[in-house]
Order: sequence, then structure tokens, then C-alpha cells
Amino acid sequence: MTARAAEQSKARILAIETSCDETAAAVVDGGLRVISSVVSSQVDLHARYGGVVPELASRAHIEQIVPVVTLALEGAGLDGAGHPLTGQGVGGPPTGGPGPPEPAETRRIDAVAATVGPGLVGALLVGISFAKALAMGWEVPFVAVNHLEGHLYASLLEDPGLELPVVVLLVSGGHTMLIRMDAPGDYRVLGRTRDDAAGEAFDKVARYLGLGYPGGPAIDRVAASGDPGTVKFPRAWLDGSADFSFSGLKTAVVNQVTAEPALATADVAASFQEAVVDVLVHKTLAAAAEAGAGGICLAGGVGANSLLRERLRAAGAAAGLPVYLPSRAMCTDNAAMIAAAAYHRLGRDGPSSWGTGATPGMGLGSPR
Repeated sequence: MTARAAEQSKARILAIETSCDETAAAVVDGGLRVISSVVSSQVDLHARYGGVVPELASRAHIEQIVPVVTLALEGAGLDGAGHPLTGQGVGGPPTGGPGPPEPAETRRIDAVAATVGPGLVGALLVGISFAKALAMGWEVPFVAVNHLEGHLYASLLEDPGLELPVVVLLVSGGHTMLIRMDAPGDYRVLGRTRDDAAGEAFDKVARYLGLGYPGGPAIDRVAASGDPGTVKFPRAWLDGSADFSFSGLKTAVVNQVTAEPALATADVAASFQEAVVDVLVHKTLAAAAEAGAGGICLAGGVGANSLLRERLRAAGAAAGLPVYLPSRAMCTDNAAMIAAAAYHRLGRDGPSSWGTGATPGMGLGSPR
């Protein structure tokens, strides 16, 4: 191991995530050891509107970022490398906080990272600006991170022994993708949604059924008491492709309820969820076989869905493939995964330019 590699292996990174409606900060050692992780959710703030309101999200990030970062630093036994942060936020209380005290010699931050895209431009700019200010003040590198790339590290953070290559099913409110990951920073997109993401379909169907926001947890909860065989909703198999399509399924739900208004909401929710999970699991197993992957990872907010976790684990076992399911907390947006991605970015590419800005439409693999 070279001197640079040895130093890099010890790198302690503070990461900030503000791409949508969670204000998050985390301190991670060596890309794997989570020292502290704090998340402040805006779910209650946006629930009344049935979805995320960008302007409100940006304002909430401004209010929460100081207390969230402060808690993350305190949880790592740090006071901001000699620059204490003070301030009081409002809104939902952050979760997480102090952990065991760290030895004095490890009380440092070697780099500061932030999500630069994709996401809401105003929300992204709050995190980017704050991260740059800290990095400049502490005279440490700034690292720009792709939010989607961050999700690829969720399982690695909780299972460092995970053997690559794997196929990752990244499924969230804005994205549904299949990615072959051969090594950190070495991945290839196998398929993606052609229209609605799975999480977007969950939100829209939940809103139509009057189940509230966020739609994923609402449908998961209501479907538990429904019969998934009540309605045989269509599946967009897109034969010969690893891509997905869920817009037709969403329309089918509306048409079915319009034609049969007496259908029990729980049965409709269960039948809809069954159709989504059926496609996700089938295509993931097919992609893993085609790519010669040694395992399957789940990532993204929809990865918290109970049926998806159960079916994917069972399908993997039947195919003789290990399935890595990150905790539900690691499925949702968090800064620990951003810190892990930043660790590998820093080691491979070095610090990011101070001129790096927000890229709301950033795709996976986009240049920084």
C-alpha cells in the first residue's frame, strides 16, 4: 500500500445530503465505518400538499442544516475542527445524534462532501454552499457526489464483506434502475424506467385512492389487509429489455376503480403493489443472470417496501444468489451513503472544483 493509499484509507468525511426533503449529515471513516448519521425529515411539512413543494423544501433545509450538521459532528466527538457551529432550527426534529466519544487523535475532518444532483435545485444549493463553506474554512477538500451513485453504497456500508460484482435494483420516487456494479466507481446501467418511476407510481396511486403522502408507506400499510389477487393489473414486461414502465399500470388502477367503485381500497392497493413488485423482482433476477452477477442489492426509498424485500429475498434464494437488503433507514435518503461515495471519488479523482454547482437533472455516470 502506497503512502497516499494508506492515508486515504483513514479518510474521515463529513457529508451533507439535501437533494429533496431530508436534511442529512453524516461522518464516515474510510468509506465504510459510520461514526454518526443524522436525518431531519420534512414529511409532515409536505404531507398536506400531497407531495414535495420545492420552495418549502429549500427553506426547511436552510433552517435545519446547522443543527443537523452540528449533531453529526457532535456524534463523532467533533466540534467542527475548531469552528463550532451554533444555531437553532425549526420543524421536524433530527433523528440520530451522539455516539461513543472518539479518541482525541481521530477528531478531525479530512474532506467535506455534498450531493450536487440530481434533485431540487434550490435544495441542492443549500447543501452545496454549506459544504463548501465548511471545507474552505477548515482548509480540506470539497467532494461533489451524485445522489444516485450514493445509493449504490448503502448495502456496502452495512455489509462490508459484500462480494462484487452485484446487480443493484435502485428504486425510488424519481428513479427505477438496474445497475451492474463491478467495483466502487465501476458500474454500468442495465435498464431504467421509460416513464414513471416505481415510487412515483406509488405516490400517484396512493393520492388517487385517498391514502395520503408519502404513498409508498401508505400503500404498504393498507395492502397488508388486502387481497392481491382481486384485480389482475397489467405488467409491462418489455420483453428483451431490462427497462421498466409503470405509467400504464397507474392508468389501469384509475380505470379499474372508475369501472368498479365498490372495490375495497385495501384490495386495490394490494393488487397494485403485487403488480409493481412482480415486475421489479422478475427483471432484477433476469438482469443478474444476464450480467453474471454474484449477488443482488436493493437501494432507494422503495427498497423499504415489505413485499419487495420479502419477494426479492425469496427469489434470490431460489436462484442461489445472495440478496443484500440494507436497513430501511439506509434505503431512504441519508448522508452516510454520500460520504461513502465521496470517499471513493476522492481517492480516484481527487477534490472537486470549487466551481462545481448543482445539476438537478444529473444522471448516473454524469461528469462532475
